[in-house]
Amino acid sequence: MSSPGLPDLTTLRPRLPSPLQEVEDERFTRRGVRLLLKRDDLIHPDLVGNKWRKLAPNLTAAAGRPILTFGGAYSNHLRATAAAGRLLGIPTIGVVRGEELADRPLNTSLARCAADGMRMHFVDRQTYRRKAEPDILARVLRAADAEAAYVVPEGGSNTLAVRGCRALGEELSGRADVVAIACGTGGTLAGLAAGLSPDQRLLGIPVLRGGFLTADIRALQHQAFGGPRGDWQLDDRFHFGGYARTTPELEAFAEDFENRHGLPVERLYVAKLLYGLVVLTDEGALPRGSTVVAVVTGTPQET
Repeated sequence: MSSPGLPDLTTLRPRLPSPLQEVEDERFTRRGVRLLLKRDDLIHPDLVGNKWRKLAPNLTAAAGRPILTFGGAYSNHLRATAAAGRLLGIPTIGVVRGEELADRPLNTSLARCAADGMRMHFVDRQTYRRKAEPDILARVLRAADAEAAYVVPEGGSNTLAVRGCRALGEELSGRADVVAIACGTGGTLAGLAAGLSPDQRLLGIPVLRGGFLTADIRALQHQAFGGPRGDWQLDDRFHFGGYARTTPELEAFAEDFENRHGLPVERLYVAKLLYGLVVLTDEGALPRGSTVVAVVTGTPQET
């Protein structure tokens, strides 16, 4: 049972640990590499994958207070937060990047947030970039009439979230030589690395351009654990133009993977991860005889 004022997350019945599924794919088997999928997309139908692992400790810390968080127009994190609010009866406020969107019809992603009860507050892009600055954040909270809210950062990546993602690494400890995951804000990788065995290698595939993520992950690990954790590295080659961007080549790859394995492939993160692993395997970067786990962190959004 939960304490008074605390949401009872057990009522949501998360599927933990998430399943580990082997797939036979000749692009890996011909190189002597065994591919497993860590199906975090099956943890919960509304709080999918790393969103559960990052949000759950923050939902507990909020202790029933309204939750305010940040995201772009197609943010999976906003959708998950809105769904959590609906399921647990917690008010949610989404601060959305792009003041110009306030006067436009909601896209399918933001419409889903609204249907789940999220109140949205649109801000200009300059303000959004500076949202972590205390004075800017205070101004945003006042403007959103949410000064009493519990604030979760963009992507959900704070100290509690990073520590929550350590359980993902613990579930995979000793199960693979290499673990690979697509990265947005880096919080999931930062925690995952802390839970793996010392002899396991972790590969991150950033989905944003810029090359800034290494420093962010190090900072998150320092905040959560007091210093660096795990043997991890990033490969910045597979962002396909940046966040929320795809190409015909990536679309064709994702459709082919779906047809081969009957697995819906989320385009903004998971497709880029799987594409990167195929390239790395073909390059010989994954040694023959190794077992690789790809973490499936989400499901395709409906359009």
